[in-house]
Amino acid sequence: MQIDNTAFESAEKFKYLKTTLTNQNSIQEEIKSRLKSGNACYHLVQNLLSSSLLSKNLKIKIYRTIILPIVLYGCETWSLTLREECRLRVSENRVLRKKLGPRRDKVPGEWRKLHIEELNNLYSSPSIVRVIKSRRMRWVGYVECMGERRCMYRVLVGKPEGKRPLGRPRHRWEDNIKMDIQKVGSVGLDWIELDQDRERRQALVNVVMNLRVP
Repeated sequence: MQIDNTAFESAEKFKYLKTTLTNQNSIQEEIKSRLKSGNACYHLVQNLLSSSLLSKNLKIKIYRTIILPIVLYGCETWSLTLREECRLRVSENRVLRKKLGPRRDKVPGEWRKLHIEELNNLYSSPSIVRVIKSRRMRWVGYVECMGERRCMYRVLVGKPEGKRPLGRPRHRWEDNIKMDIQKVGSVGLDWIELDQDRERRQALVNVVMNLRVP
């Protein structure tokens, strides 16, 4: 690719601002990289999370302040399918089970892994998918405030030329926003104009944070 007098080599994927970008505009490689970095961070603090000297609440704070930010770096721009959301939840549940430990049943007297309902009760904070949804909704307003002079705004609201290829259209970032708005009962809301009423936007972000994610 030639831009002005500079030549850029074509690549299938590359790193930009610590984010993996691919020529297919797929988020799978980025999620894989984020989860790998999160697992590496977990192993660094594994001794703290497995220590019996720390309370469960303190272990949850360590997870939310050290591990979770690494996994969710740049998540505001992610376009997630149900399969990718499930992958993120499975990864979080795996860490929570190791952190909160097993449970012993009274009748058989055997130790077992915590069920999903038990994890949700012990981990009172919003799940990883709910955090992504709320951050994505908040980021819409920030981009809208930038105005038409900023490239990020033009990319968000712009319409590319040409036609889509045949077959089922790929799930877009915009589709995620519209689905979240519909789930909270705000059908017909123009999501691109959320910044005009900041109180309503913040209220919508809080409602999305409390969405029930299967």
